[in-house]
Amino acid sequence: MKKATIILFLTAALASLTAQSQGEYKFINDEANVLHYDSASPSMTALFDRWQRMAETGSGNLNIVHIGGSHVQAGVLSNTVRCNLLAAYPDLVASRGMLFPYSAAARCNNPPDYRIHCREKMILTRCVSKDYDYPLGLCGIAVTAADTLTEVQVLLNEPRVDYATNRVVVLGYSDEGVTPYLSVDGHELQPSHVAQATGRYVFNLDSPVDSFALLLPCEFGQQFTLTGLYLGNRHAGITFSSIGVNGAAVPDYLRCRHFVRDLRMLHPDVVVFGIGINDAVPTNFDTAAFRQNYLALVDSVRAANPDCAFIFVTNNDSFRKTGRRRYSVNNNGPLAREVFYRLAHDVDGAVWDQFEIMGGLKSMDQWRINKLARTDRVHFTSAGYQLIGNLFSEALLKELTKTNN
Repeated sequence: MKKATIILFLTAALASLTAQSQGEYKFINDEANVLHYDSASPSMTALFDRWQRMAETGSGNLNIVHIGGSHVQAGVLSNTVRCNLLAAYPDLVASRGMLFPYSAAARCNNPPDYRIHCREKMILTRCVSKDYDYPLGLCGIAVTAADTLTEVQVLLNEPRVDYATNRVVVLGYSDEGVTPYLSVDGHELQPSHVAQATGRYVFNLDSPVDSFALLLPCEFGQQFTLTGLYLGNRHAGITFSSIGVNGAAVPDYLRCRHFVRDLRMLHPDVVVFGIGINDAVPTNFDTAAFRQNYLALVDSVRAANPDCAFIFVTNNDSFRKTGRRRYSVNNNGPLAREVFYRLAHDVDGAVWDQFEIMGGLKSMDQWRINKLARTDRVHFTSAGYQLIGNLFSEALLKELTKTNN
C-alpha cells in the first residue's frame, strides 16, 4: 500500500472515530479541529515539505518534540499521537527518542508505553521546585543515585511499534566520577563514548534490544544524577519525544540550565508546546508575562535549531477548587487562548485550539460527566487523553494529506 493511501486511510479512520465522538459527545466542536496558521508561513511550509519528501523517498529524519506539564508526563496523549503518526508511516519508524525513568523515584507516575523498575528509589529533583541543587536539562527532572549499586530496568511496552534500539545515550553527571554501564541480556557493557562536558554516556549495542538495565555503581559518598535517556538507531523516519513534568509552567523550563544543550542532541524539526495550564491558574494571570516567557522559550529552542517549526496547543478548559466539592470555572482559559494565537503569529507557527475543540468555557464539566476528565476538572482520564490524541492526530494528518495532494 502506498504511503499516501495509508495516510488517507488512517485520516479517514480517525475522522470516523472523532465523528462518532462528536455524535456521542455533542459538546465537542469537530469543525474547529484544524491547525491554524498562515498558508504563506515559511516554517510550516518547510515542515510539511520536509515531511512529504521523507514520505516519498523513505530517507531523512523528522524529529518531533512534545513539551508540557502533567498532561504530557502521563504519556497517554503523546503516545496516542506517536502511534497514530507511525501507523500512517509504517515504513518510517525511527527511534523511540528521549524518555525519563519517572518511576525510579517514589510516587512519580510513568507513561504506560515503557516500564521502569528500580528497587531502591532514587532522590527526585523537579524544575517546579522553588530551590534545587542539581542542574537540570531538557527533561526538567532528575533522579540521583547514592547507593552502592542502583539498577534502573527499562522495558519498552508498546506492542504497536517496534523500536529497534541499538544506541542508548545516558544523560547525567557525577562530581565523584561515577561512570554508568548497561546490563543487556546478562552482559555488562561499558560506554562506547563518554562526553562528560555535555553529560553524555553513549552505548552502541551489537543488536537491537527492547529492554536493558542501567547500573550506577556509587561507592560510599558518591552520587550519580540521571537527567534523561535517549533510545536511538540509524533508521530513517519519525522520532517523537515527549517531555513532561507534573505542575510545570513555562518559567520552570527556562530555569533548566542544560535545556538547550540537551535539545541540540534531538535537533527538533517541530516542537509541539503544551505548557500553560499551570501558568493560567492564578486569578491575577499576567498574559504579557506569559507571552514573554514563551518567547524566551522559543528562543531557547531556536538556539538548538534555528529552523524549528512550532505548534502551540491552547490550554484545555479547567476549573479551580474553591472548597470541599466546590469548583468554579477558570476564566483565564480564553485569555490564554488569545496569547497562543499571538504567539503563533509572532513566531510563524501554528495553533491547535484545544480549548475551542473541547467545547469552550465550562466544557470541562461535560468531559467529566462523560468520564473523559477527572474530578479535579483539570486532568483527563485515559479515555479523554486518547480522544484528544486522536483529534490532534487527525488535524495534523489532514494537513499532511492536503500537502501530499
